[in-house]
This record gives sequence, C-alpha cells and structure tokens, in this order.
Amino acid sequence: MVKFKSMEEFGIIESVHGKTATVKIPRKTMCEGCSLGTCKPAEQSMEIEAFNPIDAQVGQRVKVVIKPYTYLKESFIVYGIPALSLVIGAISGKEIFSSYFSNIDSDTLSALFGFGALIISFLFIKIWSISSGKKQHNKSVIEKVLNEKDWI
Repeated sequence: MVKFKSMEEFGIIESVHGKTATVKIPRKTMCEGCSLGTCKPAEQSMEIEAFNPIDAQVGQRVKVVIKPYTYLKESFIVYGIPALSLVIGAISGKEIFSSYFSNIDSDTLSALFGFGALIISFLFIKIWSISSGKKQHNKSVIEKVLNEKDWI
C-alpha cells in the first residue's frame, strides 16, 4: 500500500479569527513553473486559511500541515472533474445530440457541448470550494509554533 506524506509549509500568522488563522507562506521555486497563476505568482508569498487548534498568535512562525487525503481529493476535483466533463460533453455532443441537431456539424456540436460541460464543471467546483472551505476537515492545520532553530 502506498503511503503519502503530509504536505508541510512554514509561515507567519497574519491574523487570527477564533479557531482559524490566516498564515502567510513564502513561495517556493516550484511556484515559478505554475501556469495557472491563480494564487498571484507576482507576489513573494501566499495566504492560506488554516485551523488553529494550538491557539498560535499573530506574528508567530508556524508549521502548517495539509493532509494527503485532502490534497489528493482537491487535486482530483480541480483537475480531474473538468477534464472528465470536457470529454463526456464532447462525446455526448457528437454521439447523442448530433441526431437532434442534424443541420449542425457533429464536430461543432462536440466542441460546443464539451466546452459547455467544462464551463458548468468550473461553476460547480466554485460552488463546492465555497461550501467546503467552511468545513474544518478540509482546512490546513497549524501543527506547531516554531522556535528560531526550527525555522527554515
């Protein structure tokens, strides 16, 4: 059985809101190659919302852990579902709906239904991300406050 290691990040707490905290994490070199650019690649750091069970305070350096299950599940949802929607939409557009729209080329229908399904999947993912972001088990967790010798 394959065991996945938890993803660990180190950052500084920017603000605390009850049992959650906003943590500012410096960008890694792997961020430079990312073509998405959704987390503001021009900035030197990114901010994440993390569960704060140890009551860390503003300004403290902390270790934040993301469970492998959460990371893999969210990666599948963000990348897998849109790809699957594109393929299913394209196939259904060509094979099913081409008989209903006989005056339109089947390849055009395939492209329209494929991209339509892709856009709908992005909307569902956006709605899902808003609702799942409020659940504690989907959040990153602040594991410990770092001493000077622990800080990397």
